[in-house]
Amino acid sequence: MPDSIPYILGHADEELRRLELQSVCLRPITRRMLVEAGVAPGMRVLDFGCGNGEVSLLAAELVGPSGAVLGVDRSAEAVAAARERAAALAVHNVTFVQGDETFREPAAFDMAVGRYVLLHQASPARLIQAMAECVRPGGTVAFHEPTLRGENPTWPALPPLTVMWEALVAAFGSVLQHPDSGSRLVEHFQQAGMSLPTVFCEAPAGGGPESPIYAWYAATLRNVVPQLERIGWPRPDVDRLEESLAEAATAARGQILGPLQFCGWSRVPN
Repeated sequence: MPDSIPYILGHADEELRRLELQSVCLRPITRRMLVEAGVAPGMRVLDFGCGNGEVSLLAAELVGPSGAVLGVDRSAEAVAAARERAAALAVHNVTFVQGDETFREPAAFDMAVGRYVLLHQASPARLIQAMAECVRPGGTVAFHEPTLRGENPTWPALPPLTVMWEALVAAFGSVLQHPDSGSRLVEHFQQAGMSLPTVFCEAPAGGGPESPIYAWYAATLRNVVPQLERIGWPRPDVDRLEESLAEAATAARGQILGPLQFCGWSRVPN
């Protein structure tokens, strides 16, 4: 039985657009993780929870034509979008299939990666174990996870962002058992029976009118409005979210930080 919980962001076109914005903001961090975790030409990589295919395409670039990447996602819409992206970019060493937490190809990969998937699990450790089963002995399991708890790290505090952040934390906190999965990567890996992972932390930042971080925050809030209504949270005004964030940041001569991003990886025992 799948060990996941409801995905409150939906799977419609609006969510695919939000994933594109998220990918732009997170790409440098995920790329660093893949490189430092040891993705190299000729490897076979599994990307679980691939969404619109961003991480799969990054891995495909790093493994080169002699390698291969398999992206797996439970959303048929996301898989279709990922296939379209790969075709448009003429990337031929990546394949996308629909599947859930029950997916298994024992010892078939050199590395298994996931971005923003542990926080959606009832048991992150169980998913790490499942992915480790798909990796050959000596291979690597790596995750890029956020922490959606506490106060937003932006300073000085910006009122529009504070309102948005509190609403997002409430929405995700109402369904996720592990919204702080990023800051607990060491715990999750060790509960999965893996060795102590290598971990680093970064945060996406945005400033100036062209930054995608305003639209990323706004799109995320819009997509969780149905969940906010279900839990009785005051409905946010979603008409000028991007503009209000940009204006507040400009007036404060500051920049906006996204959630803290934690990346960690560990070797599968020989």
